[in-house]
Amino acid sequence: MVSFKGAQFPRDVILHAVFFYVRYAVSYRDLEEILAERGVRVDHAT
Repeated sequence: MVSFKGAQFPRDVILHAVFFYVRYAVSYRDLEEILAERGVRVDHAT
């Protein structure tokens, strides 16, 4: 199990982002837009 201690975002948000990144092979900028549509503000450089 991966430890999320000290992470900037909640575990669910991180796992959701990783799912989209791996499943659909999107860029970090695309991932930023996908999460923004769901109300999560992130920067593609994070």
